[in-house]
Amino acid sequence: MTIQVKRVAVVQAGSVLFDTPRTLDKLGELVAEAAGRGASFALFPEAFLGGYPKGIDFGCRVGSRSAEGRDWFRRYFEAAVTIPGPETEALGKLARSAAMTLAVGVVERDGTTLYCTLLYVGSDGRILGRHRKVMPTASERLIWGFGDGSTLPVLDTPAGRVGGAICWENYMPLLRTALYAQGLEVYCAPTVDDRDTWLPTLRHIAMEGRCFVLSAVQFLVRSGCPADYAPIQGDAPGTVLIRGGSAIVDPFGTVLAGPAFGEETVLTADLDPGDIPRARFDLDVVGHYARPDLFQLTVNTAAQHPVETRRP
Repeated sequence: MTIQVKRVAVVQAGSVLFDTPRTLDKLGELVAEAAGRGASFALFPEAFLGGYPKGIDFGCRVGSRSAEGRDWFRRYFEAAVTIPGPETEALGKLARSAAMTLAVGVVERDGTTLYCTLLYVGSDGRILGRHRKVMPTASERLIWGFGDGSTLPVLDTPAGRVGGAICWENYMPLLRTALYAQGLEVYCAPTVDDRDTWLPTLRHIAMEGRCFVLSAVQFLVRSGCPADYAPIQGDAPGTVLIRGGSAIVDPFGTVLAGPAFGEETVLTADLDPGDIPRARFDLDVVGHYARPDLFQLTVNTAAQHPVETRRP
């Protein structure tokens, strides 16, 4: 059997915060760059479309909310995307023209609730699936709802079987196991976590799941935000709000590309699918290395609705 090497890309860039049309234009330029380097699959960071409003508090304190903070949320709400919608239609056109599968972090608007979502778009322009972050962290819970088990897909793509978890979801071992059990080969970890501890996390996941791990991190500076934006980090135009740290890791934990810090960049690497059986020869955590007689995981994949209407 001939196994073909797959070239993938991770994009490290920042949103034009609160300006989704300009961010979408920027995304198109980055897709073209990745395609020009021969990639058939590209991962974009967490909340790239819709933005990650790092450093502001939306006027929230325990027991109180401010009118100004409510208006910031209104602006954030208006920058979010619907699925499907005009922005996803534009993503489909970009993917189709580049003959590339895209995985893009978006802030999704559903009714009047926002979700941090990883959206998958096929090279034919179709929406392949989405994953809504199941556990927003800390103050993220003020602005994002909770995903459920109905959006934990692992999808067939030209790069292999692709799935992912967003930011600190990657510290949820049972969620990782649910992905591994679906035959995941390429693990996407979009994030805004720019700390030195993130690369060891990626290498651990690669070693544990015996899969390729791709992580796209935003690189965001104050100049990419509105003039009246007041992040706690400072107001100088060059203030770095998110410093990057994107990387690509193979199933043995070897870093193939990155980590990149301090700039916008597109990283690429060639993935050898043969590395997956080579690595799982001695460790398959949902196969021969599992002990279902001792430990079993039950996953509820039903969509959860606050109102169920039943006919008498």
